[in-house]
Amino acid sequence: MRSTPDYYSDVQLFRGRRSWVKLAVLLAVLAILPLILPGYRIFTFNYMAIFVIVGLGMNILVGDTGQVSLGHAGFLAIGAFTTVLMMTEVGAPFLLALPVGGLVTALFGFLLGLPALRLQGPYLAIVTLGFGLAVTQIIGHWELFGGHMGLVVPTATLGPISLSGDVSKYYLIVGTALVLALCARNLSVTRVGRAFRAIRDSEIAAATMGVNVAYYKTLSFALSAAFTGTGGGLLAITTGFISPGDFHFLLSLMFLAMVVFGGLGSIPGAVLGSIAMGYLNLEMDAFEELPLLGPVLESFSDGFMSSAGLPNVGWVVTGLLIVLTILIEPKGLHGLWIRLGKIVGRGGMDTDAATGALAGAGASSSSPGSASAGPGGPPAGGN
Repeated sequence: MRSTPDYYSDVQLFRGRRSWVKLAVLLAVLAILPLILPGYRIFTFNYMAIFVIVGLGMNILVGDTGQVSLGHAGFLAIGAFTTVLMMTEVGAPFLLALPVGGLVTALFGFLLGLPALRLQGPYLAIVTLGFGLAVTQIIGHWELFGGHMGLVVPTATLGPISLSGDVSKYYLIVGTALVLALCARNLSVTRVGRAFRAIRDSEIAAATMGVNVAYYKTLSFALSAAFTGTGGGLLAITTGFISPGDFHFLLSLMFLAMVVFGGLGSIPGAVLGSIAMGYLNLEMDAFEELPLLGPVLESFSDGFMSSAGLPNVGWVVTGLLIVLTILIEPKGLHGLWIRLGKIVGRGGMDTDAATGALAGAGASSSSPGSASAGPGGPPAGGN
């Protein structure tokens, strides 16, 4: 990958004219899509954009900081229920309820990050797993949250604009995803992002360099939770109804799978993996409708599981994708994209092509100097 000449070039949000052109093309395509696609496809795009927001948060925690979480479905639930309760019980407008949901979720993320100071690997995964299961159980037994029946989400409004249709929700959700992607990209090249990657590579080396490991670990959990909680609030207005059963353990596995499948430590990879897994999660109940492949999967389910177990094929596919990604292309879809760029004769993707409008600086996970600033720049992370 081409190195940047100095620190200030490294921290630029967009590098060169090509990045601005790509951003303009992306914005134009996203603006036109609702005008040419049928309504049910707009809902699909909304759902995948919410997964992108969650994937960006997961990438901060898992890809950049190297922490494992199996409880992000709990964060999604906290964000969704907080947003809805702010609208129904407090009477707050959606424009205020959504960020409050993200902030409340960030607080829970900070609290969950405290055990991460002493736990690593499978022990941390077990703690986050317990957190996710506890959240759904508490919500399901508390009348304030509607119990197991859940809550009906009121129609959200942005001033005089009613978000009652999929198209109006599309511009809000996709716009939020773009803003958060730019925030994640900007974060990755600041001293905070460098401190995250220093901790991921070696906590001892990071502490030796002056990085406050305890502070940045808890900050990583809080930021990841804030992204996920925001996605939960948007999911609530998208579906129109939320219940504890929507935020199950398998959803947390899906969130972890999408950053692995897309490419750990890569913002483009997180976006690609989230889109793929979001679509897969949405279409699990309709595998029998796929041309050619649908009848084959249905006969496989009848022979080895049951006709009612066809949606489980989606989880089988998810597991296979993770295994194949680790065995064949550890850098995921982002690594595959780089390989394709080399094959077609572009000489490898340079910094602009690899990152574009949504790129991150976390792809160099194996570089021992990835946590340091560029030439002439400040050191990574501090107290």
